[in-house]
Amino acid sequence: MPATRARPTAKSRKAPPTAAAQIEQFLSKYTPELAKEARTMRSRMQRIVPGGFEFVYDNYNALVFGYGPTERPSEAVLSLALMPRWVTLCFLDGKTLSDPRGLLKGGGNKVRNVRLQAPLSLEDPAIADLIQQAITRATPQFGGESTRPRTVIRSISAKQRPRRPVEPRAKRAK
Repeated sequence: MPATRARPTAKSRKAPPTAAAQIEQFLSKYTPELAKEARTMRSRMQRIVPGGFEFVYDNYNALVFGYGPTERPSEAVLSLALMPRWVTLCFLDGKTLSDPRGLLKGGGNKVRNVRLQAPLSLEDPAIADLIQQAITRATPQFGGESTRPRTVIRSISAKQRPRRPVEPRAKRAK
């Protein structure tokens, strides 16, 4: 008589981790200081962006939170990219934005970015203006809702660069 396998019960099946739990796992790879700054910046961006979607990518180079009016990532207009030592605010159609203070960096055909010095950088009037320009120019438009964006985990890369700063070789040798 062949052995039978016990079917998993509802109690024995593990529920998939929530988006919030996954994001905390992603952030735990960074230094506590940078993870704290990133949580604050993400929370501020969620309040600034009028509804829409927040796309999360734990990719090879960085942990990225993208913001767009629809569930299509190709329509995203802003993103926060966490690098080992800093957070960058990217404007995915930044070349078209009015930037009288010259804050935007990058030389590609579309994307421009600003390296954020601290969570309060998002409240700098010049950066806030750039964010509002990006939101206003989004096609299609954001819904204008006062709700936070809906979070969607889009991808998790199996292979990743270190999320914490790597010491220069000279310091490691000592």
